[in-house]
Amino acid sequence: MGDLISVRGIQARGRHGALPGEQDQDQPFVVDLDVGCDLLPSACSDDLDDTLSYAELTQLVVRVVEGPSAHLVETLAGHIAEAVLLAERAEFVQVSVHKPEAPLGVAVSDVAVRVRRERERQAVVALGANLGDRAATLARAVADLGALDGVRVRAVSAFVDTAPVGPPQPDYLNAVAIVTTRLHPQTLLRELQAIEAAHGRRRDEPAVLNGPRTLDLDLIQVGDPAQDADLHGVYGELVLPHPRAHQRSFVLEPWYDVQPWAVLRTPQGPVPVGELLAARSAQERGTSW
Repeated sequence: MGDLISVRGIQARGRHGALPGEQDQDQPFVVDLDVGCDLLPSACSDDLDDTLSYAELTQLVVRVVEGPSAHLVETLAGHIAEAVLLAERAEFVQVSVHKPEAPLGVAVSDVAVRVRRERERQAVVALGANLGDRAATLARAVADLGALDGVRVRAVSAFVDTAPVGPPQPDYLNAVAIVTTRLHPQTLLRELQAIEAAHGRRRDEPAVLNGPRTLDLDLIQVGDPAQDADLHGVYGELVLPHPRAHQRSFVLEPWYDVQPWAVLRTPQGPVPVGELLAARSAQERGTSW
């Protein structure tokens, strides 16, 4: 299941119920919360910004319970789960809502509803290789990506031959994978780097800028800028969106192949990938745009 933050026995009063009078009078509710969150960044940094605040989670639950009435405890539990998943680092949440004074007409020790919800963001991953059996490496990397817990591969572009950028070296084979994931970008980046390492990529040796690669996996974008629902900024060593993606035909071409309606956030704002690709193509032909 991965790392968890658990808060038990959060007590609040609200007006939730389907029977006559239940929405006219406060009743006690008790909430148990389990939130999936990658705790490695905070364990290393000892910084509250790299985790979820237990106090804020508790206060959020109380606000939802004390907020607008719902007929069903199931609905209340769902509202709590949705509110928790708005936190950037929350990957999934399990909510148990107890209604100890539920009017059932018989004596019971407890009544509870439990729901589990996962975050699902779209992420764009660029793949490249120019050493060894390039096509086999990319195919295995896509399979490794799909095998990650919390990641689903939705689509993969055609493989595209591209000229290298940098010192003399073999041509690259490039592709783009569209995935949905519950993982925080820093967690996903760490998993991508583990896949690179499994295919012979070494990060403990001096790197040649734009040099040859057995496998290169870049996290290009997380979320949808067309809906203003993308993550943009600095996340540890990761910058989102990738700061040079809008200038790289070897990213734009396979991305447009698999998702022609896609939009990338650039320094000038969100721009359709097709427009960026056309501009790059015109520039590379030496014509004006």
